[in-house]
Amino acid sequence: MPGQPIQVPPNCELTLGMRCTDKSRPGRTVWTMAADERFANPVGIVQGGFLGAMADSAMGSATITFAAAGGRKVVAANVEMKTSFLAPVRVGSELTCTATVVSGGRRVAFAEAEVVDDGGVTVARASSTYLLTPRGEEPLPAEE
Repeated sequence: MPGQPIQVPPNCELTLGMRCTDKSRPGRTVWTMAADERFANPVGIVQGGFLGAMADSAMGSATITFAAAGGRKVVAANVEMKTSFLAPVRVGSELTCTATVVSGGRRVAFAEAEVVDDGGVTVARASSTYLLTPRGEEPLPAEE
């Protein structure tokens, strides 16, 4: 809702146990997350949706730092996302996701992310488009 404080870190990152380890460069963030057994399917491989959530959070925060570098406070809403799963992730792995804004303007930012396991293997790549809305101007939730 407009004027409502933003929770940092958001519940998604708290639930997944994600930690931002670097946001020193505008438009780029680095996150880590343990591949917890709660995220695994019956054969011990992490479900892809958790990797997608990690990439989305990392890319979304990269868009926030991109806008902040231009002096803007925005809310970034993901409007589309593609994730490619390149290798299985075993429970117990430590994952690192690096997200970068590759292009952006006043209203839209395009970001990419790479998720790597602790063995240096790229396990997923993602790309997404984010709609940037000035903070305080975000739309109200739809009424039912």
